[in-house]
Amino acid sequence: MPLSDEPQTDPAALADRGADSGEDRYLTVPNAVTLLRLLCLPAFVWLLFARDNPFAAAVLLAALGATDWIDGYVARHFHQVSNFGKLFDPTVDRLLFFVGVVSIVVAGAAPLGLCIVVLVREVVVAGITVVLFVRKVEPVDVTWFGKAGTFALMVAFPLFLAGSSDVSFARALTAVAWIVGVPGVALSYYAALRYIPLWRARIAEARAADGSRGFPAGG
Repeated sequence: MPLSDEPQTDPAALADRGADSGEDRYLTVPNAVTLLRLLCLPAFVWLLFARDNPFAAAVLLAALGATDWIDGYVARHFHQVSNFGKLFDPTVDRLLFFVGVVSIVVAGAAPLGLCIVVLVREVVVAGITVVLFVRKVEPVDVTWFGKAGTFALMVAFPLFLAGSSDVSFARALTAVAWIVGVPGVALSYYAALRYIPLWRARIAEARAADGSRGFPAGG
């Protein structure tokens, strides 16, 4: 809604306002970058299982994790933030992460207990995100803690995978994986706890703006 009664005719102002308000745009550069990262996932699975090359698969998975910041940077820097992107980016992050961790579990390349703890958190957060999306609740912005936790784990699990290969420095890679992975788990769970009041606020906003859509009453 305009801040004044004067018509807004400046294209740049309109573009900035649309980006800031998180308008529903799909064909944007950051969304394309996110899609490209998603399309690399089959290559990771192929390298790990069809080619039996855990080190190459680890390098690709690490690259996918390291490039996570690109889509967010482009969206903010070029004013291409969108509601779809806010959902698409973390969803792809979780899909890459989920498939990566499950593949690593199948390959026996990381501690099972750590993998289960991580996967439980991812399944719960992803499930809540999907339910809120289906009920047309505005997505919650990913917090710094969530991004940091995901990034740390996207570093740790490729290191675990590379540590399971026959390279000469495999033990060192595994040690570093533990050093990075434990804080990553802590950050990811802390971020999940911080999302709870944000989700509740979004649901309350949706109910207030559009009436009850079948949401449970807030306690």
